[in-house]
Amino acid sequence: MTQPTADDLETIKRLKARYFRFIDTKQWDALRGLFTDDATFDGLWAAAPTPEDFIDNISRNLGGSDITSVHYGFMPELEPIDGDRVRGVWAMYDYLTWPPGERAYLGVSLPGQWGIRGYGHYEEEYRRVGDTWLISHLRLTRLRIDPLVGEPLPGPDYPFVRATTDWLPSSSAQPTAARGGVR
Repeated sequence: MTQPTADDLETIKRLKARYFRFIDTKQWDALRGLFTDDATFDGLWAAAPTPEDFIDNISRNLGGSDITSVHYGFMPELEPIDGDRVRGVWAMYDYLTWPPGERAYLGVSLPGQWGIRGYGHYEEEYRRVGDTWLISHLRLTRLRIDPLVGEPLPGPDYPFVRATTDWLPSSSAQPTAARGGVR
């Protein structure tokens, strides 16, 4: 039986990068395209029986224009199961903000809370469907959640901050350098 190649593992890393980007830029339709039709989800608020229910949950929790999210995934541990399946664990950090006092996180709210910093892991399984790697199982576990309370520091209105990064094709399977990009 053949095992996934180094190129396959790199493709899975790019798949996970798109997952984080699509959440933070609220591209829910593109996010749905990253999962197998029978994908399963558990852990914290992510529990859902179908990809559509997962997208509904995440878009309801993070979709408002008053919510900003920044997600990071790093230090992937990817282990091939067989030629078409890989399991992985990613360390994660997220930073979520909303208007002070308007929301709770997982049912917990502190006076003046305006966000959280979270730390944990994504445990996932990936499956090759045709020529495409997709997420077939996603579990989010938390190690720590730090509430953000008090008066948020006012920041300048930077003209270059934007909520979308749609200039990169979501179906891109190769790094920019491999496509003859800028060196």
